[in-house]
Amino acid sequence: MSRKSPARRRSGRLAVVAAGLVLAVGVGVSTQVSAQAAVHAPTKASAAASRSVSGTTGQAVTRVADFYGAYIDAKGDYEDPDVTLATALRKHYLTPDFAERLAAWEEDNGVDGVLRAQNVPARWTVADNGAVGMGHEVIVTLTFGSGDTTQKTKLFVLLERYNHIADITTTTNG
Repeated sequence: MSRKSPARRRSGRLAVVAAGLVLAVGVGVSTQVSAQAAVHAPTKASAAASRSVSGTTGQAVTRVADFYGAYIDAKGDYEDPDVTLATALRKHYLTPDFAERLAAWEEDNGVDGVLRAQNVPARWTVADNGAVGMGHEVIVTLTFGSGDTTQKTKLFVLLERYNHIADITTTTNG
């Protein structure tokens, strides 16, 4: 069944006629316009492929970004949040001392201490804030909500020299 439907034949003929018309009109147009017409707009696939995220082993910003990305993913599935994964991430990334202090803080405040909120952010950014004593401070900005109803929370995350999170506060440690 290699026959084309009448609608397909018609659209094909229209395309050929339109191309001929463009060619006939375009003969007198400058080469600049022809060159501009030849430029192709990027497709969605190539635009998406150009976005990248990178990191370096042992780098404070990468470590905190990895933790927050995985933690938000684990907590953010509203139908089936992965509590086991969130707990394992805390155990892996937080110092034991800070994990205890954070649990006590959560008990007193009734919210998730890593996010300083009851819900998960829609977006987040992570930026280096430099060395602090024997550790390193990273700024995590969490954006909750969307559109005109967004709220940002800035957190200062302190990593000890062995790259474990030793504190999360809303004021700088430096």
